[in-house]
Amino acid sequence: MSKIQQYIQNIQVLIQRAHDTQLASINQAGTIVANTVMRNGFVYTFGTGHSHMMAEELFYRAGGLARIYPILEDALMLHNGAIKSTEMERLGGYAELILQRYECTDRDCLIIASNSGRNAVTVEMVHAARQRGMPVIALTNLKHSKAQESRHVSGKKLYEIADVVLDNQGCLGDASVLIPEIERSIAATSTSLGAMLLHAVIISAVEQMLAKGHVPEVFSSSNLDEGDAINNEILARYRAHVKPL
Repeated sequence: MSKIQQYIQNIQVLIQRAHDTQLASINQAGTIVANTVMRNGFVYTFGTGHSHMMAEELFYRAGGLARIYPILEDALMLHNGAIKSTEMERLGGYAELILQRYECTDRDCLIIASNSGRNAVTVEMVHAARQRGMPVIALTNLKHSKAQESRHVSGKKLYEIADVVLDNQGCLGDASVLIPEIERSIAATSTSLGAMLLHAVIISAVEQMLAKGHVPEVFSSSNLDEGDAINNEILARYRAHVKPL
């Protein structure tokens, strides 16, 4: 079997494992999202490093909910300094400073993505959200997180303090294909599995809302002929409230 085939097979195995183990958590997270949208709250999303892609994954997407609000902190992303982002995500006290800039209330909820779940910003972002009455959904790698010590003074990790935990089923270190010649593994799985789990949560939320007679606002693809008209109507309502729009 080639390494390419091995990687694709790894992803397939993890998808099946997620199907077999995560449905209850997906539906619990879907309930939080559905309740947030139905009370006119926002679903805030957050991640550091490569996990910031999960914060963006649900935002302004074709088929995505309108009431998604990504927290995109430049210093915690990669485009303004990858090494700096690693250092900043370990900085205590930073999470509260970030969330102070958003008008979060107990109508809202927060989805936090962190493969390791061990760094200070991630742990403290949960506490900051909780102080505002927001339920927290975690997307993490339980195998990795349970094998590593927390870098936060509390000794806690993301999966230990979130309300609902989605496990991306990944391996220790995320890279999944061993290359003996370089004595290292390559090819991460967290992005593929994380995106799948988050979209599954949105499906669950939409189904739950429709079952209660609530029709959620959903973006169309802007590359469909009818997409601009659909999206412009939604954007007219949200552009003033969601800064990244």
